[in-house]
Amino acid sequence: MSDIGYLESKEGDAQLGDYIALLKPRVMSLVVFTAFVGLVVAPVPVHPFVGFIAILFIALGGGASAALNMWYDADIDKIMRRTANRPIPAGRMTGGEALGFGLGLSGISCVMLALATNVFSGLFLAFTIFFYAVVYTIWLKRSTPQNIVIGGAAGAFPPMIGWAVATGGISVEPVAMFMLVFLWTPPHFWALALFMKEDYSNAGVPMLTVTHGRKSTRKHIFAYTLILAPIAIGTGFTSIGGPVYLAVALVLNLMFIQGAWRILKRDEAAAQADSYKVEKRVFYFSLLYLFGHFAALLVEKCLDMMGVSQMFGWF
Repeated sequence: MSDIGYLESKEGDAQLGDYIALLKPRVMSLVVFTAFVGLVVAPVPVHPFVGFIAILFIALGGGASAALNMWYDADIDKIMRRTANRPIPAGRMTGGEALGFGLGLSGISCVMLALATNVFSGLFLAFTIFFYAVVYTIWLKRSTPQNIVIGGAAGAFPPMIGWAVATGGISVEPVAMFMLVFLWTPPHFWALALFMKEDYSNAGVPMLTVTHGRKSTRKHIFAYTLILAPIAIGTGFTSIGGPVYLAVALVLNLMFIQGAWRILKRDEAAAQADSYKVEKRVFYFSLLYLFGHFAALLVEKCLDMMGVSQMFGWF
């Protein structure tokens, strides 16, 4: 249970930068990009101004989720080196300020997205915030080593929301984008957990490295990359894919599988000896991996708008 005492126990002196930090800007950038791609590749055109407003409120909704996450996790954030300097555990902001900020942004972002686009996308954003803040943060994160697997759905919803903004509904293409992010999330975070195990262990978070050990985690990373590859490549055969996407997906998935294989075959003593260089390399590559797939979808959309895909008889 989170230390609710953080609501009143500290005298906050929050600055603008602390409120920005609550939004987890680096994570938000991924939310914004995937939502933008989902909106752009949809078959229904959206006015640029409406699209900008939609992405803005989706970003604010993602930031609201992050603020609520930091409010609830303040007690474990102060224990973990990676998160100890966040605004609440560092004493620059009270838990009450973060909670109010998160709830306020949640309401504003969902209502305004619904008014600016359609009710379905606003409700979808509300469900995403609820899923991340309640299902993942409050329930799953501290109760099961499958926290990242199930909770990863929250980070996979944005491209579906972007698609819903344009179309008012869901079809196979946004589901494919969802599955790409959903299956990418576990190997991405488990690679991080391999070289951050002590943080999770000290905070009592049942990450897979803590509950099942690093050897098992390495096996899970490799297994998930094998499951992810056909889903990622298969997206190229939907209406939003094409030859450029397929080429990019083939290269990136071969590289990701190769990296996961190297992680699988690593001896723990060797990993410690070189400060987990391979694991860190795979973790950072996984960011490029996801960006590359969604960037390729944007390229395919541009080619389609220029008529290049039709010239080559694609789909």
